[in-house]
Amino acid sequence: MNDELLRELVPSVIGVLVRRGADFASAEDAVQEALIRAVETWPDDPPRDPKGWLVAAAWRKFLDAVRSESSRRGREEADFSSSAPVEVSDVDDTLRLYFLCAHPSLPAASAVALTLRAVGGLTTRQIAEASLVPEATMAQRISRAKKRIAGVRLDQPGDLPTVLRVLYLVFNEGYGGDVDLAAEAIRLTRQLVALTEEPEVAGLLALMLLHHARRSSRMVDGRLVPLRDQDRSRWDTALIAEGVVVLQNALARDRLGEYQAQAAIAALHADAASASETDWPQIVEWYDELLALTDSPVVRLNRAVAVGEASGPAAGLAAVAEVGADVPRRDAVLAWLHERSGDLEVAAELYVAASKAAAGVAERDHLTREAARVRSLL
Repeated sequence: MNDELLRELVPSVIGVLVRRGADFASAEDAVQEALIRAVETWPDDPPRDPKGWLVAAAWRKFLDAVRSESSRRGREEADFSSSAPVEVSDVDDTLRLYFLCAHPSLPAASAVALTLRAVGGLTTRQIAEASLVPEATMAQRISRAKKRIAGVRLDQPGDLPTVLRVLYLVFNEGYGGDVDLAAEAIRLTRQLVALTEEPEVAGLLALMLLHHARRSSRMVDGRLVPLRDQDRSRWDTALIAEGVVVLQNALARDRLGEYQAQAAIAALHADAASASETDWPQIVEWYDELLALTDSPVVRLNRAVAVGEASGPAAGLAAVAEVGADVPRRDAVLAWLHERSGDLEVAAELYVAASKAAAGVAERDHLTREAARVRSLL
């Protein structure tokens, strides 16, 4: 049983059913049932044409559901025939499904869940475990999402930035259960790269690869490790090399976007043999490019860190002054800059304030330890 093949076939099979007249929600349900049947039967009787088998099985499931609705019996007799031969088109509807699942009308969490179900081929249980929520909650989330886009057809141009944003949300979702969402996001983004020539898609893939390469060094014994303190010998050099090549190819198309700029920053970090060898002036230049593209307060705060590294804590503090007080992690950046400037008492207080506003337990514990470390120096 090739689970990877099954998951890759899901979007194209859904697309076949939709083009035959099934609504998206019914098509997706039918394909999920066909997948269950495949898991049960393929190990003992593998089909010669896996896609054709799934299309036939899902179409039968869809017809069974149609027949069960008495109000639609007349339409069923007129329009559908289970005895008709199954013809599998070579048309690839995967890109359209990306656009549909990342529809602007859907909340971010719902778009992520629906993308993992319809494009990724994951079960509701797998998505729930990976997202660390109860299966019933995830089932309701997916059901509501399908209802919301029930009337949306696959014949309109999609919004690629929304698709990329959803894929990046999947990447940053974390992982749990038997599905690693970061790895799943990379798989889906590779798939999207093969479907479009847009350089920002390749930029996102490069960004994911470069971040993923450092994953094993970010947490040690349950403790968060800042980039400057990470053991770089644990970084995945193969992923870094691939990410750099993907990024270079994207940049060569001369249509810079925010994911390419972020990937360029990540590549400069990955290129440094040690924290002290990081090319901070060039990183500041890339943050300037990124700010021109997004004007994001979070980017502005990250740029202040780079300025502090490149030009000293006083310059960094001046850059933070341009960032709103409500931007997450601002106090943590201020604490680090004040510590570097020698103002340890203020730094300790800011580390404490930052720990209270931390987004997660690991970050909170790290900032608490930083506060204790600075206080020990007073």
